[in-house]
Amino acid sequence: MASPPPFDPEVRAAVEALGAGRHEPITAANLAARQARDAASRPRPTVEELRDGGRFEVAELRTPEVTLVSARPAGLDGPLPLLYYLHGGAMVMGNAWSVLPTVLREWAGPLGLAVLSVEYRLAPAVRYPEPLEDAYAGLVWAAENAAELGVDPGRFVIGGKSAGGGLAAALALLARDRGGPVALGQMLLSPMLDDRLDTYSARQMSGVDVWDLTSHATVWQAYLGDGLFGSAEVPPYAAPARATDLSGLPSAYVEVGSAEMFRDEGVAYANALWRAGGQAELHVWPGACHGSDALARHSPLTHTTRATRTAWLRRLLDRPVG
Repeated sequence: MASPPPFDPEVRAAVEALGAGRHEPITAANLAARQARDAASRPRPTVEELRDGGRFEVAELRTPEVTLVSARPAGLDGPLPLLYYLHGGAMVMGNAWSVLPTVLREWAGPLGLAVLSVEYRLAPAVRYPEPLEDAYAGLVWAAENAAELGVDPGRFVIGGKSAGGGLAAALALLARDRGGPVALGQMLLSPMLDDRLDTYSARQMSGVDVWDLTSHATVWQAYLGDGLFGSAEVPPYAAPARATDLSGLPSAYVEVGSAEMFRDEGVAYANALWRAGGQAELHVWPGACHGSDALARHSPLTHTTRATRTAWLRRLLDRPVG
């Protein structure tokens, strides 16, 4: 196998600063301890902290099926476009609150967006399809309560990063096939799409990227369960890379790094959308690894990445609906 593509210099420095700990794979034996460690290191911001001195209106909403965190720029009247956001964390970690400071700073404020961040249940406490059903139930609830939320049901964007990006892609497929709410777009940031662990980039970048094949197998097994993991019967709603019909889906923004394990499955998904007659904007950031925008927050590459995401959202929301 060829040598891996090089990291961007500032990304390389950030990855090296993580030290040897990044090479500790997640296994079934240490998964519970890693979840506890993640929860301790990722404290949830309070509602008051998220309000940021009155810049945002923030509330925790408990629907019959799922908890959503609602946030919107303060003082904006009229129905706003909605970003329905699914956090990352490999389906086993993360929460709806911790991602919001970045989401509010980068998109809600500059674009006048309302946001619903979804607190879907995590594996292995629950398995597929429960987290996806959480996401779908929240989306349906948001569409049914759009007037009360002050959002425009014709301008919903589904988005997510890593596992959240995979869930967003699965949610778009499920909503299409159930005749559910129609999203204007889907923003898939380094999406976790393929359970088969056999792409070239997954093997090439394992342990070079901040992720590895052992961890990847562990979290997919946690999500799918022993009976489904490794089976040819995994449905596309569990692993969207397995979908054979990508027609009729929302316009997509697909982003990966050249030096991350998820590179090839993201590129393949964008290509499959085009082959199905859909619209996709694909970015493969040179020298970026998985999550490098969070690791090298102030690098020129990260500034370009963030500006490009925002520009796509702005163009999408400025497009006439109908």
